[in-house]
Formats: sequence, structure tokens, C-alpha cells
Amino acid sequence: MSAPVQDAVEVASVYLHAPFCARRCFYCDFAVDVRRSPDPGVWWTAIESELTALRREGRVRLATPLRTVYVGGGTPSLLGPEAMAGVRRILGDGRLSGDALEWTAEANPESFDRAVADGWRRAGVGRISLGTQSFQEAPLRWMGRLHGADGAERAVRTVREAGFDSVSIDLIFGLPASVPRDWSADLDRVLALDVPHVSLYGLTAESGTPLGRAVRQGRTALAEETRYEEEYLEASERLRAAGYEHYEVSNFARPGHRSRHNGAYWTGVPYLGLGNGAHSYLPPERRWNVRDWSAYEEAVAAGRLPVDDRERVEGASRRLEEIWLGLRTDRGLLWSVDRPASARALGRSWMDRSLARLEGERLVLTPSGWLVLDRLAVDLDEAMEPGASGGIG
Repeated sequence: MSAPVQDAVEVASVYLHAPFCARRCFYCDFAVDVRRSPDPGVWWTAIESELTALRREGRVRLATPLRTVYVGGGTPSLLGPEAMAGVRRILGDGRLSGDALEWTAEANPESFDRAVADGWRRAGVGRISLGTQSFQEAPLRWMGRLHGADGAERAVRTVREAGFDSVSIDLIFGLPASVPRDWSADLDRVLALDVPHVSLYGLTAESGTPLGRAVRQGRTALAEETRYEEEYLEASERLRAAGYEHYEVSNFARPGHRSRHNGAYWTGVPYLGLGNGAHSYLPPERRWNVRDWSAYEEAVAAGRLPVDDRERVEGASRRLEEIWLGLRTDRGLLWSVDRPASARALGRSWMDRSLARLEGERLVLTPSGWLVLDRLAVDLDEAMEPGASGGIG
């Protein structure tokens, strides 16, 4: 039965998942569908059908205008120059007309040419996120990337020549020692490009990936913990020295170029995810769609919501999430209110070990603290006695 309209949650941040990839990377655990020439019309139809099902449900309504839109993947650039014009039509001109809108679209360097750039720019995209990962041939081949050592630099030039306001590049660190890779040289290339935003991701071996199987079978060994930590801390030190703000565990930005869309996830506001595998948060419920593209397409074509599962985030689970989200950014947690003695002692121990610092009234993790964020969040949650006065935020 549909929820009453008055109970609908308004969302101002929307994620659209474009799952198509020309090849699945060695380490990839994303909800992707491998095809070299996907039909944008098929994708548009599926996304529009999901929106129609959501309207019937009555649980969510889109704000006018939206604050952020993020088209991720997969490889959205495989959908070609008109992909974002279709997104604009589906979401509506009125929702994408605000001057303050941040509209980001992901691209891989090998499929992001000037035609794609110009088409996306005309549609209203203002920010491009490039899946770079490395500037060196050997690690790119090992990962299964297609763009080659010079591909990322060409893509950044294309972004700039097309007149985009902002560009972000992704890098992966912590590759196995068996993969020839000079991490410092990759950081040199990033700094020379002077892009306004950089995202770092540590390599992990998810169980269902080729990498995960190789690690289980002993054919590949992940980077040792000390090397993983050293590469992360080197990147943080060098980027901060060059004027970047290390504003979240994995993200660095020039002033004025922080990702506002990702900020919606970290601050706990409602957001909507469209597409296979996409997550939505409609307080107090979080839900996520089926991962398989064919199952998703079949569900929405039949007029059904493609929800795979859902959970209520409240009580103890909500408190732990608020702690974890607060600690993962440079906003930190409000620390000037009354706290249990156990929590205050824990915070002091973090500062003594250079895992955290006090900035005014807020407790903020250092880069060393961010390396062990999950453990620290659980420890602090356990130290927060029920009924302690003062909010988490």
C-alpha cells in the first residue's frame, strides 16, 4: 500500500547508476554490466520506470531545485554525448535549473573525448570525475584499465578545453609489491596537473572478484600494512603541503571544490539512488536496489520497485553511524558538551597517540586516525553510555 503523500521524504541529492563497463577490472566489486556499446535509451527507460514506481509508492519526492546530482558507474562515458541530456529530461529542467547545483558525472579517460565533453557540458554537467587510478603502464595493465599511461592527462586537458568548472581524479594505492609501481611518481603527476579534487582508494580484495580469488589461492598477496599506511600518509602529507584540504578519509580538495554530493552521504541527509545496486536513505530507512542489471531492468519494466533489501537506522545503530560519519570528515564530532568519563578518556588517549586533535569544540581525526577509523568509531560508541547528555554531531 502506498504511503500517504504527506509522509513523503523530500530529497535534494540524487545518484544515478550507469552500470556499463567495457571490461571488469581485476579488483572491481561494483554492480557493473560488461558491454562495450550500451544503448543509452535502454538505460534512460529503466531509470524513468524506476522513478515512476517511486512516485506510485509515494515515499519520496524530488526537491525543486535539486542541490546535487551524481551520475556514477560503471562507466557513464560509454553512454556517449547525449547521455546527460537524457538525464536532464528524466529529472526535469526545473530541478536542474538552480545556480548552486553541483552535477557530477564519472568518466573513464579512454571513452571521454571532446564530443562527450561538449554534450555533457551542454546538458548542464559542471563536474567530471575521472577514473585514473595510476599514470603508469604496468599497474594499469594489472588492474585491467584501458586508458594507458597518458590517457588521464589527455582527459584532463579535454575537461579543461570543454570549459568544465571542476574535475576530480581517482587514484588507487596499496597495490601488491609484485606490481611495478612508483607511488611517489604518481603523486608527482597529480600535483603537476593541479586538478582541484583528488580521491584516494586503498586496494581491497573483495571475495567475489578475480583479485579476491587470487588472494585466497595464494597467487597474489596484498600490500603489507606498513606499505599501505606509508602510501596513504605520503599522499596526505604531499597534497596538504600543496594546498589541498584533506577533508574526508579519502578526499582532498582545493578550497571551494569539495564534493557536495558526497557530503550529503556523510551528513546524514536524505538522498535517492536510482539504478541497479543504488542505495537510498529515506530516514529512518536505508534501502538498496538489486545489483544485477537484468534483474533490475526486469523489475522496473514490470512496474515494480527494484528494492533488494532495507534496514531501519535508529537507536543504537543510528548512534554508531553518526559517530562513524562524523569522524570520517574534518568536521569531526562536537566535543564541548558533556561526555561520559570513558569517552573523554578515550578521546584523550587518541590525542596522546596523534590519532586525533581538538579543533575548537570539535574532535577531529588525523590522517593516522583515519587509517583505523572503523575501529575508533566502534570503540567510541562502546564508551558512550546510554543517556549521556549532548548530541553526537
